Amino acid sequence: MAFANSLNAMLENHRGLGVYILVLANAVYDTGLWAQFAPALAARHTELADALTAALREGRSLSEPDDDILVFLKLHAIGFAHLQTLQSRRAEHWDMQFNPLRALRPPRTSGLRFNSLLCPFDPAGFHFNRPFLAKEIFWEGELAGKSARILYNKFPFARLHGLLVPDPLRQLPQHLSPEWHRWAWELCEQANVPGLCLGYNSYGAGASVNHLHFQSFVQTRPLPVQAACFIHNGGNERYPLPCYRFTDPKAAWVQLDHLHRHNTPYNLIYSQACLHLIPRAPQDSPQLKAQSRGYGWSEMAGVVTLFSREAFDAMTAATFEAELADFAPEFNQGAAKG
Repeated sequence: MAFANSLNAMLENHRGLGVYILVLANAVYDTGLWAQFAPALAARHTELADALTAALREGRSLSEPDDDILVFLKLHAIGFAHLQTLQSRRAEHWDMQFNPLRALRPPRTSGLRFNSLLCPFDPAGFHFNRPFLAKEIFWEGELAGKSARILYNKFPFARLHGLLVPDPLRQLPQHLSPEWHRWAWELCEQANVPGLCLGYNSYGAGASVNHLHFQSFVQTRPLPVQAACFIHNGGNERYPLPCYRFTDPKAAWVQLDHLHRHNTPYNLIYSQACLHLIPRAPQDSPQLKAQSRGYGWSEMAGVVTLFSREAFDAMTAATFEAELADFAPEFNQGAAKG
């Protein structure tokens, strides 16, 4: 309820493109939110389109961020009446999602060449302390003993999807340390929210912003990577690429430190007293297909978001498993156990 109420307040109190895009993308992901917000969003779309068209025709300067302008122009070309809500289906173990609106998301660093897991924070680059993002904050305060901020995900691909930024004013790069690994573990372990998980993309593994953050979301059923049938969870079936499950944060950090020393990208899914760790090839690896280079923790966990109806209808379990297998890292990770 608080999630929807805050979205409604944002839409009522802010007239800019950024808030419109954020509320629209969150509504498209959830049919309940779409039913609630569609009329107001349609009216706001017309209002913004008229204002933007007039400004462009008259040669006036635009005060909105370039990313938001480009996304809105694409939305306007599609036409509000032609926007579609999320569709999903199960293909054996895997979840397929059709969400054409997420295709409009700016790539930022998720499409860049990978050199190192640690890149210095760039105050001049995109980060979560930018003043124009203040209106997109859902909550901020103290969380598990640390200062933290939760922003709405502007292009969500999970339920109640947020961006959790720990100690944002420290301007930490997207590089995990023992301190923040333990914090994320304890946050999930102590949470009163059933199904709370945190996803993490290292640099080179789909991270789109070099400012330390986790992606918070709530699962009503286990992710495919959490299924009991897979070997890493005690079952008999092999996962398409190496995956390790840890129930001890210290053991997990030993493996994470190993990946750091070998400069190997990885994706993480923290859940209650458990961590799934997936080492993987860098996003610019030549072994990857063009359509899968942007895959992050969600796809590594077995949930793939597709942007065209044709791709959604054509994607099979075997095809997706082959794509995941392409991400297997080059060196042997060893038999990590947790």
